[in-house]
Amino acid sequence: MEFFDFGTIFFLIAAAVIFFQLRNVLGRRTGNERPPFDPYTAGRNASKKKEAGDRENVVSLPRRKGAAEPDPTYAEIDAVAKPGSELNRGLRAIRDADASFQPKGFVEGAKMAYEMIVMAYADGDRRTLKNLLSREVYEGFVSAIDEREKRNEKIESSFVGIDGMDIIAAEMKGSEAHVTLRIVSELISATRDSAGEVIDGDPETVAEVKDVWTFARDTRARDPNWKLVATEAED
Repeated sequence: MEFFDFGTIFFLIAAAVIFFQLRNVLGRRTGNERPPFDPYTAGRNASKKKEAGDRENVVSLPRRKGAAEPDPTYAEIDAVAKPGSELNRGLRAIRDADASFQPKGFVEGAKMAYEMIVMAYADGDRRTLKNLLSREVYEGFVSAIDEREKRNEKIESSFVGIDGMDIIAAEMKGSEAHVTLRIVSELISATRDSAGEVIDGDPETVAEVKDVWTFARDTRARDPNWKLVATEAED
């Protein structure tokens, strides 16, 4: 005991007491202890468990079948003729036979052809008519011109404009496409006899004219031009 003074003995006793107190508070490791709590890892694990639970609770249902998507090939046709209508079917048949056919473009071309034909008939321009009319219609127009010239009659005509032009029928006849138009136009027209007297029409009045014209084109031909194949005045 001579090697230990009082202070040394005191510190040894104090260390022993502290060791036993810590052992009682913290306990001994048995191998079954829970791992230390990590708030970041715990948050991620909880999120993953929730997502997995959500996936397990989701039931995939079959999608409802809605209306069929419109076919862009016929979009312009459907815009001018009700889908399922006879006119729509006729226009689609023409589109199938001629990939370049579009109703709006056709109507614009028909407007120019209409004015050219009306004015060519009034002027007796057979050459222009021959390029725009079918053989049968051309022969009818020329016959009327010949009769008019024999009587020394002349038509004075001014084309004012087209108020309306609508496609009312369309069909394929073999390889030939037929499109019928209802046309409402305004003209100033008068027929004078050999003495210059007005025998028909009025040179001062704008008259409304209603026609039903049918144009046709052989879709197998390289010639892209349509020709007038039938005319009818609307009552």
